[in-house]
Amino acid sequence: MSVTASLRSSVFPRSTTFTNSLLVAGGVFFLSGLAQVALPIPGSPVPVTGQTLGVLLIGTSYGASLGLLTFFTYLLVGIAGAPVFAAGGHGLARLTGATGGYLAGMLLATLVVGALAGRRWDQRLRSAIPTMLIGDAIIFTLGLYWLHSFTEKSWSWTFSAGLTPFIFGEVLKIAIAGTSLPLVWRFVHK
Repeated sequence: MSVTASLRSSVFPRSTTFTNSLLVAGGVFFLSGLAQVALPIPGSPVPVTGQTLGVLLIGTSYGASLGLLTFFTYLLVGIAGAPVFAAGGHGLARLTGATGGYLAGMLLATLVVGALAGRRWDQRLRSAIPTMLIGDAIIFTLGLYWLHSFTEKSWSWTFSAGLTPFIFGEVLKIAIAGTSLPLVWRFVHK
């Protein structure tokens, strides 16, 4: 196995264009499904969704390039009008609106966690959890900055509307992704 092996390349060592296309389509469908698990936060334009879990899992299991392509395709499908964003949302307004920074952060996080996974950071618990934390930090850093700029509200409001309600859920998502990948790798290595 090479130094930059992803879970995808370990399971499908001779990936074809057809295989990768199926993986991208499956990843878009997976992200779309997790985006529909959307709980509104009173007073916040940002809902709690399952998307961040999807980003962490897609990035680490697909690797940097295929993960990035998958999330980029997800964005294109949503911009084109398919109701794939949170709560059935779609259109360019989602990327330019209050939640656009979170989507941009997810795109970048997919690349970064995929690159870290390519260096085997997803194979052991002691490095998988920090990988997921880094991905989440990227998502929320860009999301909060964008939310603050878009709404022109105080930083206090931005943190209470765009971060605080999400902490418990993100801890759970990081725990799920950070523990499941090392377990899957143990199975793959056998």
